[in-house]
Amino acid sequence: MRNFKEWFGCFRQSINGYKFYVDFEKVYGKLDNIKIELNILNSLVGSKNIQNDFMNLLQRYPETMKVIPILLAKRESEIYCQDENGGITFQFDFNKHGLSEHNCFEEYTYFMQETGLFDLLSNHIINNLVDYVLGVEVGLDTHARKSRGGDLMEDLVESFLQKAGLIKGRHYFKEMKLSSIEEKWGVNLSSLSNNGKTEKRFDFVVKTAKTVYGIETNFYSTQGSKLNETARSYKMLAQEAKEIDGFAFVWFTDGIGWKSARHNLEETFDSLAHIYNITDLENGIIQKLIKQ
Repeated sequence: MRNFKEWFGCFRQSINGYKFYVDFEKVYGKLDNIKIELNILNSLVGSKNIQNDFMNLLQRYPETMKVIPILLAKRESEIYCQDENGGITFQFDFNKHGLSEHNCFEEYTYFMQETGLFDLLSNHIINNLVDYVLGVEVGLDTHARKSRGGDLMEDLVESFLQKAGLIKGRHYFKEMKLSSIEEKWGVNLSSLSNNGKTEKRFDFVVKTAKTVYGIETNFYSTQGSKLNETARSYKMLAQEAKEIDGFAFVWFTDGIGWKSARHNLEETFDSLAHIYNITDLENGIIQKLIKQ
């Protein structure tokens, strides 16, 4: 019998690498795609007659419209605004090209004025839109950290699968659905899918001589209510998996974020035979599993 307190005491504070905080390659790539249009808009910096200059610029270079949303840290090409003056919701589509109607120019000029972008440019608050958008993209990229955190744990687990001699597409598979597992190996997983009504997908599936392992991975560096639900749902999954011949559920998890949900995690620990942390990975648990 393993001791939960000792096991939990090995949880890590972080698995973040240096590139976790900002993916500069992605940021530079996004910036390169719109650098020409941003440089064209740079002609508006310090403009004394920015409304007319903007309308003239749109008429000559309508393609510059597509970069306006990113100036507001928006990736969507359509932006909706409630006009306080008239109580009307306007839809602005910045994918439009070849604008020719004067009224349309006036609508987008009004947008630039009301959002404060004209002030930003004409009052010389910034000197260069390329540098400005670089900062915007860095800020937006920080929102992807949560996703990268999950990817880091998946990558870590996959590295240990490979160290154990397992080959992707032959011995282990990524993001495999229950229906695909049933079709490939003839294992009845109807109890996990509510008789086919739900389609769960495992992060990894490992096939050994006797067992198909469905694997979930996650790492939580911060606390939150989601962890309690995760522990409860995986406990239920583990209980259902116990009744399936030739199949086992495996959960690799870690992170000090579990501190707030420690009791729920302990309940799952007591119910799930195959729950492991990073220390278990380092101690060769995958090699032990594939020999069973």
